[in-house]
Amino acid sequence: MNSSTLLGLSTFAYLLMSVGHLYRLLFKQPGADRILIPAAWTALVINILGWLLRWSETTQTGHGYVPLSNMYEALTALSWCMVLVYLLMERHYKTGVLGVMVFPLVSMAMAYASLSPNVNQQIQPLIPALQSNWLTYHVLSCFLGYAAFAVSFGAAIALLLKLRGDDNTAKTDQFDEIIYKANAIGFLMLTIGIITGSVWASRAWGDYWSWDPKETWSLVTWMVYAIFLHARLSRNWRGKRAAILSIAGFIAVLFTFFGVNYLLSGLHSYA
Repeated sequence: MNSSTLLGLSTFAYLLMSVGHLYRLLFKQPGADRILIPAAWTALVINILGWLLRWSETTQTGHGYVPLSNMYEALTALSWCMVLVYLLMERHYKTGVLGVMVFPLVSMAMAYASLSPNVNQQIQPLIPALQSNWLTYHVLSCFLGYAAFAVSFGAAIALLLKLRGDDNTAKTDQFDEIIYKANAIGFLMLTIGIITGSVWASRAWGDYWSWDPKETWSLVTWMVYAIFLHARLSRNWRGKRAAILSIAGFIAVLFTFFGVNYLLSGLHSYA
């Protein structure tokens, strides 16, 4: 069995999770969590094992690098980061509906990695700039930040839908807390990612900051979430305003990850 098989299996499992969580929501079946949560952990383990096997395969080819160097590897890693953060949040808050928002995002990421003709799945030697342990520190820090922002995005959508529906105060307060805490965690991890990226850039290219498009949009994303945290802590922004700002932040995340790679050229074009 190779990594592609395991990663393809995890893609199918995530699609089933999307359907299962939608079924739970539409037919009001909270008892389904007894199946969905263990199944989600199983899908996560398969995803991580596939990613680790990809790592082993890079070693067998003689290149030997942590699989974070191209869009295929990045999406498979980002997917397990998102599911891990979601499951940890769900374990604490037990919302029962966050999975409806998160698993479609993960499924689309994995499906795009596996099926898109624009994604190169071949194992290739790293360019000199990527041959560094800073690759792991920088990318995984950013991905854990992106994963937290994705969970916050899901909670923001859920909160807005609640406000348009039955206006369950307990639920909206819960989603509001998830938005805040997920964004706080994401902001910390993104900050670490930007710092480690700057150190890595200094060693690879001689400058801590070069206003490369990826760097610039990472800074834009960081500023959006900095504004969110400032508004929350100093002006007590909650509810609808906090949700909308969180959604805006995640749009910036998506452009930083996808838009820069495909629309703008720069030092990070290899991604």
